[in-house]
Amino acid sequence: MKANFLRWLSPQDLTRVSSLQLFAKGVVEGLSGGMHRSHHIGASIEFKEHRPYVHGDETRNIDWKLFGKTDRLYIRQYEDETNLRSTIALDQSGSMRYSGSRSAGLSKHAFAVRLAASIAYLLINQQDAVGLATFDSKIQSYIPPKSRPNHLQLLFREMENSKPGSETDLAVVLQGLLHQCKRRGLIILISDCFGDPDSIIRSLALLRANYQEIVVFQVLDDDEVDFPFQARTLFRSLESASNEIIVDPVQLRSIYLANFQRNQLAMQQGASRNRIDWIQVRTSESHSEVLSSYLASRRNSR
Repeated sequence: MKANFLRWLSPQDLTRVSSLQLFAKGVVEGLSGGMHRSHHIGASIEFKEHRPYVHGDETRNIDWKLFGKTDRLYIRQYEDETNLRSTIALDQSGSMRYSGSRSAGLSKHAFAVRLAASIAYLLINQQDAVGLATFDSKIQSYIPPKSRPNHLQLLFREMENSKPGSETDLAVVLQGLLHQCKRRGLIILISDCFGDPDSIIRSLALLRANYQEIVVFQVLDDDEVDFPFQARTLFRSLESASNEIIVDPVQLRSIYLANFQRNQLAMQQGASRNRIDWIQVRTSESHSEVLSSYLASRRNSR
């Protein structure tokens, strides 16, 4: 297990990730004390608000200084600090198998696994609970969130077994997560997000309505972003072996880029409307630098 772990995360990655922190933007639900705000009211170090005293309240929670000023009894309420429950949703559909000439042989799926491993390591390191869902046409495996250090080995083993396979319907998969993620928390989707933008955003909005905070890392190869092909090229579907076509990419390029940019804009605008963090990343980038940069911007916005 250790060898597989080091194959994904270099010592430099570990050093960088170990210095990071991921805070919940909103309130969370948990079982043990931690560094994230909870919607449960109770004793904690962070003051929230006053409310009038009612018969049966603990007298030790009365704010006597406020009583001296107002001659009325008020109870001090606090926000409970708790641990974050996160689920990493890892795309293993056939399109994730693609690797272009500028990715140093790294497929989108291999990049996604490295990013997922970094996030899992980070969350366990800060004593938060993290789970994993792998999917193609449906959710293939699901590991519920836990915070024990040895839970990380189970997550890595499942990532190691994850192989890009068949086609997917991301909107349907996201709806399936509704049945798995019933408690409020954080869902981290790592996928190329190929599919109908409206359907994908509707499904993400359903998860948001179910008290889930959502972060989407859209993993793309450079070739998919700028379509650099020049000579006549055979394009073959990675999700359907019988679907292939020879085209002149020079003539196709403007149409492809227009459709690609239209889809990207629709998904980014939909994510913004639903307060979803949408981060487009390329496989030619460093996954640890991508994570570090995102968490820095997240910390500033928080």
